[in-house]
Amino acid sequence: MSAIWEKLQDILKQHNCSAAIVSVNHLMDLEEDIRGFLTKRLIDKEFYNERLNHFKFEVPEDLPNAQSIIVAAFPRPQSQATFTFRGKKQSLIIPPTYTAYNEVRKNIHSIIKQTLETEGYKIGNPVLPFKLLAVRSGLGEYGRNNICYVPRMGSFLQLVAVYSDLPCKNDKWREAKNMDACENCQLCFKACPSNAIAQDRFLLHAEKCIVYHNEKEGHIPFPEWMDKSWHNCLIGCLHCQRVCPKNRDFINWIGEKQEFTEEETSLLLQGVTLDQLGVETRKKLENLSLDDCLGYLPRNLGVFFGKSLI
Repeated sequence: MSAIWEKLQDILKQHNCSAAIVSVNHLMDLEEDIRGFLTKRLIDKEFYNERLNHFKFEVPEDLPNAQSIIVAAFPRPQSQATFTFRGKKQSLIIPPTYTAYNEVRKNIHSIIKQTLETEGYKIGNPVLPFKLLAVRSGLGEYGRNNICYVPRMGSFLQLVAVYSDLPCKNDKWREAKNMDACENCQLCFKACPSNAIAQDRFLLHAEKCIVYHNEKEGHIPFPEWMDKSWHNCLIGCLHCQRVCPKNRDFINWIGEKQEFTEEETSLLLQGVTLDQLGVETRKKLENLSLDDCLGYLPRNLGVFFGKSLI
């Protein structure tokens, strides 16, 4: 088993990936962690039902003899969308993982599948909390902001995981913890305008996080307590990651860039459907992986042009 795992790790490293493997016996640990957030009243029930209640902590039916879970981290850049409206030009960042998420996932899946199939093993698709899995597997560590950090990537990464029937006897399962660097650092705590990052507990106040609110359906307005000046990304938020010393080498890394004309921006603010947009506009949205996100664009984009639902 070790030789096959080492081979897979070497191949993933050639694609700039880091990976870890753990036994499926830890599925119960993951489930207890996630459900414990709610039972211990460490997390808002609405947030739990929306974001954490869909996980499946059992091996898939198409791979009933799964023995391991492989989790990989792939470095990912930010994307940038520039909009013009009423003569005002605004460049907005889209944090890592939003753009080309499915493409990256499929690519890493393919690499793992092809490598293991040549050795007679199969893979399956998990529906698990990847961030928690990565931290408990030893692949990464939490920041004080509850974001996963991986060496040589900071938090600018995408996590991908698969089930496998490849045996795993010596995993490095551990308790979730913050990076040692967080012990005497409060930069992310001070940078978070919504007070989502706490000093008195390990877990983030997720219901206060800007990301939680600007990923909601577009017809849902931002809460009254959220100041529009807090918004800093088209979707998601980077306040805490921008100030983190672990991201110093990655914070200016921008991949995909697209610019929208005043006419295009106006249409997006109006909330038009995809088929009401021109071919070029649709291509720009596709390149940013925003073509399925038109529902929230009028609200999120409107914050920056005075057309917010706040």
